[in-house]
Amino acid sequence: MTLWIRGGDLVDPIKGLVENQDIIIEDGRVSKILPSGEFTEKGGRISIIDASGRLIIPGMIDMHVHLREPGYEYKETIETGSLAGVAGGFTGVACMPNTDPANDNVSVTEFILKQADKAGKLKVYPIAAITKGRKGESLTEFGDLKKAGAIGVSDDGSPVINSELMRRAVEYARYHDLIVISHCEDMHLSEGGVMHEGLISTKIGLKGTPSASEEIMVEREISLARLTGCPVHIAHVSTAGSVNAIRRAKEDGLPVTAETAPHYFSLDHAEVMGYNTNAKINPPLRSPEDVYAIKRGLAEDVIDVIATDHAPHSLLEKNLEFDKAAFGIIGLETALPLTLALVREGILTIQSAVRKLTYSPASILRINRGVVQEGSIADLAVIDPEFEYTLKEEDIMSKSKNTPFIGKRLKGRNILTIAEGQIVWSRDSKHIGCR
Repeated sequence: MTLWIRGGDLVDPIKGLVENQDIIIEDGRVSKILPSGEFTEKGGRISIIDASGRLIIPGMIDMHVHLREPGYEYKETIETGSLAGVAGGFTGVACMPNTDPANDNVSVTEFILKQADKAGKLKVYPIAAITKGRKGESLTEFGDLKKAGAIGVSDDGSPVINSELMRRAVEYARYHDLIVISHCEDMHLSEGGVMHEGLISTKIGLKGTPSASEEIMVEREISLARLTGCPVHIAHVSTAGSVNAIRRAKEDGLPVTAETAPHYFSLDHAEVMGYNTNAKINPPLRSPEDVYAIKRGLAEDVIDVIATDHAPHSLLEKNLEFDKAAFGIIGLETALPLTLALVREGILTIQSAVRKLTYSPASILRINRGVVQEGSIADLAVIDPEFEYTLKEEDIMSKSKNTPFIGKRLKGRNILTIAEGQIVWSRDSKHIGCR
């Protein structure tokens, strides 16, 4: 069946344009893009999607999620995480290796891909472990993992402390065409910390994690990129010092890229007041000055990507004393409205915001996605940037509900998601017709 998306404003993150276009999808690919009203039907069965007054964007790519399967299916499964992803407008997610067992071998990588295919919602791109068991002692078999379907390596949540081992990792990864995603944390400095070290941590009596715990390791990865000439991607940037270091690295022409998450430009450490465990994450929510620096880093393209660090946890792991509660929040279903808030603030244009959610992560991961062009795979989302709503727990598709945004007013929502030419999510069917 032919899909005809008509009357919407197509956001092109490469050309930097927003144009009223009709999009024709056939056999899983975009066959035509033409000015709205110029498409002439030639018979046959056509499904028409009315996108009038809405934006059409490439399917978003989240390069940092935790799908929890295998081993932690009570938090999330590949199926429920995929459903949350398409509900949020994502058509691809890269899943971190901190599963049980860790994704450090071919069997686990193949299992993840099999479960993703069974779920049938979006593309799942496995990120394999850098070291066996994520213990930081010996490297995994990068070549075998690449052949099995891994597209990158990371010990996310357990940084590789040994600098010589990390040097070998970035060199081997480049040889095997794998991206290295670095969780930057000096575990000695952050040991015991449960929130940002600052005035609020002192006031409420919680042990803080200093910004330097992130910044020291960011500087190390930059030094390794300088030494080896190999690309390094910095995960979940949260501090002003990290943004400044990455800015200098880019000015020096080093192959360093970076991501941040929506909570780091939407909230600061005041969210922890009242011991709100849904605001407990790692790295922690930082100071207002850090939030400003993250926004500036996004505006100046120092930070290339917006990723969610979607980290589901059960109620049993969050409804505890703050010190004992698990780190992490979910983000697949709130990334879009939180990013659109930056557009309304004038921090980003809609084109640059979309680029950081689509083309940029796809480029860093070296996958042929993140664009809507004639001949491209038909991955796209239809969004309503003006739709306002209060986020309710019962509306969340993820198996876990651990987010500080429940009860908050959000603006902008995904309406429909198409993956490889198939409608995989529709908030309602009123805008879809057939003839």
